Amino acid sequence: MPVTYDFLIVGSGPAGSAVAAGLANSAKKPKVLLLEAGGDNEDRNCRVDSQRWFTLRNQDMNWRYKTVPQEHCLNREIDYPRGRGVGGSSAINFSIYNIGAHDDYEEWARFVGDDTFQWKKMHQRFKDLETFHGGLPEGVDKKYAAPKLSDHGTSGPIHVGYAAEWEDDVLPLLDLFQEAGFPLNPDHNSGDPLGMSVLINSAHRGIRSTAKDLLVPLPENMTIVTNFPVQRIIFKGKMAIGVESNGKQYLASKEVILSAGALDTPRVLMHSGIGPAKCLEEFNIPVVLDMPAVGQGLRDHVACPLMYTRTENSTSRKAFYGDKNTMDDALEQLKVECTGPFSKFACQMGIGWFKSDKLISSAEFQELPVDEKAFLLRETVPHYEIMTHFPMHWLIPGFRNEDLNYSCILVWYYNAQSRGEVTLQSSDPNVPLKFDPKFLAHPFDRRAAIEALREALRFTQYEDYAKDNVVELSAPKSHTDEGLLEHWRQTLVSTGHMAGTVKMGQLGGVDTVVDSDFRLVGIEGLRVADMSVVPILPSCHTQSVAYVTGMTCAEKLVAQYNLA
Repeated sequence: MPVTYDFLIVGSGPAGSAVAAGLANSAKKPKVLLLEAGGDNEDRNCRVDSQRWFTLRNQDMNWRYKTVPQEHCLNREIDYPRGRGVGGSSAINFSIYNIGAHDDYEEWARFVGDDTFQWKKMHQRFKDLETFHGGLPEGVDKKYAAPKLSDHGTSGPIHVGYAAEWEDDVLPLLDLFQEAGFPLNPDHNSGDPLGMSVLINSAHRGIRSTAKDLLVPLPENMTIVTNFPVQRIIFKGKMAIGVESNGKQYLASKEVILSAGALDTPRVLMHSGIGPAKCLEEFNIPVVLDMPAVGQGLRDHVACPLMYTRTENSTSRKAFYGDKNTMDDALEQLKVECTGPFSKFACQMGIGWFKSDKLISSAEFQELPVDEKAFLLRETVPHYEIMTHFPMHWLIPGFRNEDLNYSCILVWYYNAQSRGEVTLQSSDPNVPLKFDPKFLAHPFDRRAAIEALREALRFTQYEDYAKDNVVELSAPKSHTDEGLLEHWRQTLVSTGHMAGTVKMGQLGGVDTVVDSDFRLVGIEGLRVADMSVVPILPSCHTQSVAYVTGMTCAEKLVAQYNLA
């Protein structure tokens, strides 16, 4: 006989773990089952801060998805990484922790008609989530980092803060940005990200925080089952009553909550008979609910690199990265003492968000819908992002040792208007969906990409930075619009911020799949709580948003079932 729990949560990433923890820790202690398709991710070495750049390659921790060939990116199939195992993508991400613009959350609340998602309430959830460590290395001026205590939490399960040591050229580079007209921001997690800042990491004392930290200590009323890839939902009429995988079932007396992410929640729904009827019938899947919007609306952030080798005296990267013994010794020091060169290199970066006047004055902007233009003009909403000190050499096969003394500037464009899709390609529920984000498909996206890259080049051509450049490793061959766009086509990568495939909206909306209480419209006892429901693409690296999405869903469930 299948075992019955009060609540079943499918997926243990940031959202799923937050839902599970919120329910299990409520006063009435319901029985909670958290199901994870991957393993338990117990290897502590995978949590060492500086190793964040390598977990992505761990085949046991990454589903290793790829997009379909992207028409506007030279038909390249682009890596589409998703975390596998307890912690989900928080176990393989790069520990970049920011929360976006307060106007993002005001827009979310407006769009779905629910003030639960307004900044004031979401901000409190961010504070409840984190323990912020605001200590800075000795001698760092407050102009670079001066967070207000009122903007941060002190007792949450996710530890965030600055690296213990910083590379010698971090602060001089920030000074150059300021001189070149990119103003400084002393705290990018205040609700106003605009300006150049130093990165806040989801790590502390050499150890990364992941969603697994929400589950420690494990409540007595919670069970975690790993290596259980949910294939479909079990229904009784139009009510979800459980899930199954390879013939094994678990049942829920109250609700099933899907938190498998923007790429896999639609897979579970479609193989359960919820999705576009025509597509389901093509793969002989009985239709439970015809819902054409399932799998539509995929959004993501993308980036491209600018890379230059530098003069010998402008960085010390080659001496460190080019000496395996030095790196091995530094890694052991980090594990034992939580300090040393490996907390210095690749753990503290510069990061900034900015607006582009040229983008706002473009024809492509003027042709956007009125609501979208109004959102892009809001005070705290950025149009692009710049990041410094990214260790790109670890992600490029065959990177030459002689080029290790280099500088990498990563460039993002934000608020893409392209809407991709995830669709069935097999009747086998173990086969991934087809992922087509349609990168650079919309004219506005191409304009945003061009202007973001042009702004970054304005910095790399700034005299006091450019004088130390020796060789271009990755840069546009020309600075015309077409030359800048070609650089994007050749180098664009996904940053793993997928969202929007099971969209939250107001009842009656043409693309609404779940309501603002996370309930799947037309089905009882089934909710979705992960980045797939988020109806905007927030101006940040989205692990933080996944956490508070799960926290918000848990709050609503606790209230509905009087669990407090």
